[in-house]
Amino acid sequence: MHKASLIAAILVALSGCDFAAEIPPEINKDPYPSTYQALPRTDFAITGVTLLTGTGQRIDNADVLVSDGKITKVGTKLRIKTDTLIDGSGRWLTPGIIDVHSHLGAYPSPYVDSHQDGNEITGPNTAMVWVEHSVWPQDPGFNRARAGGITTLQILPGSANLFGGRGVTLKNVPATTVQGMKYPGAPYSLKMACGENPKRVYGSREQAPGSRMGNMAGFRQAWANAQHYRADWANYETGLDKLPPKRDLQLDTLAGVLDGEIMVHNHCYKAEELAMMIDMSKEFGYHAGTFHHAVEAYKVPQLLADNNVCAAMWPDWWGFKMEAYDMTLENIAIVDSVKNGCAIVHSDSDRTIQRLNQEAAKVLYRAQGLGYEITEADAIKWITSNAAKALGIGQYTGAIEVDKQADLVLWNQNPFSVYAQAEQVFVDGAKVYDRNDPAYQAVSDFNLGQSLEAL
Repeated sequence: MHKASLIAAILVALSGCDFAAEIPPEINKDPYPSTYQALPRTDFAITGVTLLTGTGQRIDNADVLVSDGKITKVGTKLRIKTDTLIDGSGRWLTPGIIDVHSHLGAYPSPYVDSHQDGNEITGPNTAMVWVEHSVWPQDPGFNRARAGGITTLQILPGSANLFGGRGVTLKNVPATTVQGMKYPGAPYSLKMACGENPKRVYGSREQAPGSRMGNMAGFRQAWANAQHYRADWANYETGLDKLPPKRDLQLDTLAGVLDGEIMVHNHCYKAEELAMMIDMSKEFGYHAGTFHHAVEAYKVPQLLADNNVCAAMWPDWWGFKMEAYDMTLENIAIVDSVKNGCAIVHSDSDRTIQRLNQEAAKVLYRAQGLGYEITEADAIKWITSNAAKALGIGQYTGAIEVDKQADLVLWNQNPFSVYAQAEQVFVDGAKVYDRNDPAYQAVSDFNLGQSLEAL
């Protein structure tokens, strides 16, 4: 037989076989895994400190023992044997501060157009993009945030689109790759945005969505598509279909939400839209997640609590567009006051992330002045344990409890004071910042005021 005819005959024979169905596609759900390794550390104890646990408890004259990067003892007058003792007299200790809404690395400083990579403004649904592929780990903003006590932060895409893409949770440690900062075990997130931003961006291009009802239609169609995609994969995996569906990166992310593997973080301001987002999550069978900015959350605090939904808010940033006008400075306190309420203070800023403790202090001061029975022990949860819950890492961090990771901030005084400074910061028990020791102060080509010795 002629060579060409032989090849043709083989191809015909193969085409009649169920060959493709016998080779299932291998979909790696974590193709860019964390390579994070804890920095060098020793066992230590902090003694005689005023402790805010992150669980609503304050312990005066407390002792905290850290071994192998974890909290092993918490109490008063403990009998301690350890490598290093840190005198906490006159100081306060809190869990590491967590910012659930940051764009560091994706919108790095100094501002250069070619490095502004936080928004893929090419279509209303860009669920296929991952913000970690834009993060520049050498952004000096990470160093400045660490000096403010930030040990964990979620980097999110921007809010131009209905679906902006995947977010990523990072440990705030020096690294040359984003994988070296990725929080092991933290679930991915999906950034969504309702309201003005997507309808303005795409309506101005004379394409959908151009209205709030267009926003909802776009959301619902995307979730309907994801349901079909998920069902098609289930049919293939159970043998009902011989061939797998065509791989779709956009629908992979949405199906991950439907499977409960990816957490939703939704940029949303108005009360009626918060309610619609919750209804839509029930329509398509996923959890509504966390609402960000949520300027009108104070109108629906019970609805949020009843649906186990957190709201991440600013203390006093409002009025910069129409959907942000109907604000009250008691917003966070009202959300917090409801049973099972989950209030969070976030930054969404490369500047306020450096003093997130003071952002929380604004809320505490205002709430106490109006008669809310909120203490420092309660308020610290807004930037620690509640934030950890929203990111799906509450089993690891966010509180000073036995067996939790030793993510800690030692403050020179009450962290809700305007004069408070983070003196020492620890991630997994490793010191990553020390205000009094240049060896633990990061240097950067982009920081001003550095001494020649430091450089």
